[in-house]
Amino acid sequence: MSRRLTFRAPGIALRLDARTLWVSGALLLVALAAVTLTVVAVGIRLPLADIAEILRGGGRRADRFVLLDLRLPRVCLGLLTGAALAVSGAVFQSLSRNPLGSPDIVGFTTGSATGAVLAIVVFGARPAGSAFAAVVGGIATALIVYGLTARGGGSVRRLVLVGIGIAAMLVAVNSYLISRARLDAAQSAAVWLVGTLNGRTWDYVRLLGIALAILTPPLLLLSRRLQMLAMGEDSARSLGVPVARSRLSLMVLAVAICAVSTAATGPVAFVALAAPQVTRRLTRSPRVQLLPAAITGALLMVLSDFIAQRILAPAQLPVGVVTGAVGGAYLAWLLSVQWRKGNG
Repeated sequence: MSRRLTFRAPGIALRLDARTLWVSGALLLVALAAVTLTVVAVGIRLPLADIAEILRGGGRRADRFVLLDLRLPRVCLGLLTGAALAVSGAVFQSLSRNPLGSPDIVGFTTGSATGAVLAIVVFGARPAGSAFAAVVGGIATALIVYGLTARGGGSVRRLVLVGIGIAAMLVAVNSYLISRARLDAAQSAAVWLVGTLNGRTWDYVRLLGIALAILTPPLLLLSRRLQMLAMGEDSARSLGVPVARSRLSLMVLAVAICAVSTAATGPVAFVALAAPQVTRRLTRSPRVQLLPAAITGALLMVLSDFIAQRILAPAQLPVGVVTGAVGGAYLAWLLSVQWRKGNG
């Protein structure tokens, strides 16, 4: 039996799972340690005393540039992107009731990438334009996938297979666009397609931060309906949940969150797939855990970026290379577990 803590205030009673609470706290502490390690130890070392002095408005000009213009935007964007991808993945896995129902597996991030690549290669779009194109591409891909799933009888179990097929087609489209582009545009798009935090500025942080501030509150308000939908459509309908409208609202919000994060960093692989599953195993909870999943995603992203900056230092790898390598191994393990369950 899981132990629950109850917090009461006039007119409010909040019940929290004790294990989820301390797991979330532990993940926050590890994430803070990873952020500190990344800011202090990557490249030119900045002692904590110097960092505190810079944050108070002092310090040397060169150190201020390194901290305020290079490292902090990068780590803040990594935290926001990891959290956004994890929340999006948790929603899609719950709606599909499948651990493989992740936006990067079923093609939604690939659709966002197609929109952004099209804007970069064909129209020479700047970050704001490519961000808008990524959102449009992600939502359009989601509508296509769900439309094809509905035409096949409406079973959400077909979502993964349909999404994988659409993703394969979009990967071919992306490759064609890059092969036909000018050299400079092709190089820019190719690096972006891997998923990277290199060279990111506060503009990207502000863009993603504003988008998440708009999209996250309504998603949290719908989290109770998400819990019920995760039990199955019939159960949710018997509890008075408007299934079709709730599922569409959750899907649009999750796709938009995934798309804006993809617009900021490119399609970083496997964070959306792994973070909700890691969270579920740590908390041992069958319920959807959006906030703990967000913390896990942020931690995975920062740790992956630290490895990407240190493994071949002074050269810096795109963070998507590290998440792809680790996530590929995780996906192979997950598929083997699913296969054993199916044959057990």
